[in-house]
Amino acid sequence: MSETIAAISTAPGEGGIGIVRVSGPASLDIMRKMMSGCPDEVTPRHAYYGKVVADSYESDPETIDEAVFLYMKGPASYTGEDMLEIQGHGSNVSLRAILRAVVSSGIDGVRMAEPGEFTKTAFLNGKMDLTQAEAVIDIIKAKTELSLGIAESQKEGRLGDAVRDIRSMLLDILAEMAVDIDYPESEVYDEYDSPEEESKDSSSEFVNRLRWVISDVQDLMDSAYIGRIAREGVRAVIAGKPNAGKSSLMNALLGEGRVIVTDVPGTTRDTVEETASVAGIPIVLVDTAGLRETEDQVEKIGIERTTRALASADIVILVFDGSEKLDEEDEKVLQFIEKMNTGNLIAVINKEDLGRTVSSEDVLSRLPDASVISTSLIGSAANEAARRISEKIGEILDLGNIDVRESNIITNERHLQLLRNAEMNLDEAIVMLQNGEPMEVAELSVRYAFNSLGTIIGEEAGDEVLDRVFSKFCLGK
Repeated sequence: MSETIAAISTAPGEGGIGIVRVSGPASLDIMRKMMSGCPDEVTPRHAYYGKVVADSYESDPETIDEAVFLYMKGPASYTGEDMLEIQGHGSNVSLRAILRAVVSSGIDGVRMAEPGEFTKTAFLNGKMDLTQAEAVIDIIKAKTELSLGIAESQKEGRLGDAVRDIRSMLLDILAEMAVDIDYPESEVYDEYDSPEEESKDSSSEFVNRLRWVISDVQDLMDSAYIGRIAREGVRAVIAGKPNAGKSSLMNALLGEGRVIVTDVPGTTRDTVEETASVAGIPIVLVDTAGLRETEDQVEKIGIERTTRALASADIVILVFDGSEKLDEEDEKVLQFIEKMNTGNLIAVINKEDLGRTVSSEDVLSRLPDASVISTSLIGSAANEAARRISEKIGEILDLGNIDVRESNIITNERHLQLLRNAEMNLDEAIVMLQNGEPMEVAELSVRYAFNSLGTIIGEEAGDEVLDRVFSKFCLGK
């Protein structure tokens, strides 16, 4: 008899509802034993309200909670097995008590689930491929609409379907290669052709078809840029001389007073990082210490961290005090940015309300590739500035025309590495065919590519791969 697993599926903490999830052949038996007054005939997918008791076979059972019991008959369930959800009050104490009662119910084969075991069971039962299973945890961890949209697309099976389509093309090629290997010479040739010429034509045909497959693999790999943004976010570093308005800008972009703002230069002495959704994109905003000469040892350390942050930035937002002429401190900042030669640069000329002394031309003469925005980072003007800067970030990243729910986007490093392996193997096969090496050798490289792609969707994945994937899941999922 296979085991039945159980776990709390809702997040720790207080809530209106908490769920204990059960999956396995004993699910219905657990419901009958733990629900006071459980009907003799339980209709799948029908909600039953009743008391949760520790042992309903006792003459005076202990009531743990009141709950809704929902039984799902396999294979029409998330895991493909019989399942039970006990939906009680969202108290950690009561949920743990229900879980203890389930595990200690006396029914054979009932145990605590391991992290991700419900989804792993669904995968093993063919309810989803491995890309869909991994998308489940991505949905749970999604922080922006971009990352959620990509994860939802993968959960629907779009990425898995794309990989299967590529494998289908490779399978056809492998089948025809096998025929070439088994029957290297045709019985009939054109009067002007030789077996060697026909073999050469065959190799050229395989080369052309493999190039088409590589093109499809590369299309998926090229999407990893967007995937990295969705997974890790974009690092946008806010820099400038002290008291230019960097912290005010950070607070405006975050929509909250995260960073202390004063008229005293050097208030920010360390890098401050916060993640926000800007133009629907996860952005790691980094407020930095002002770049200037200083004898303050603490501020010096902050400036050193600023330079390191700028070196790793995807976007630099450079803030100027537009009410004063560019001075030596501004010059040091400009020289530093010029040395970086960054391509993604937004220059914000602040304090427009105090009179505009620094012009867009002043900045563009030194930083010709910068996008310049003049504004005031106070009151309602700060919100407008944040909107304009957010739009400019969206333009720089150029993601506005991408429909993530209709596109295949690689967000998982495991997928990207396996695609690279497949591309490398297919390139090797092409070189072998062009060099006239035996078909058996080229066929082996194509087969390696076929297996790498299979590992993405789980068809060639061993226990080690599965354990690594599902170890990232939380309990109850």
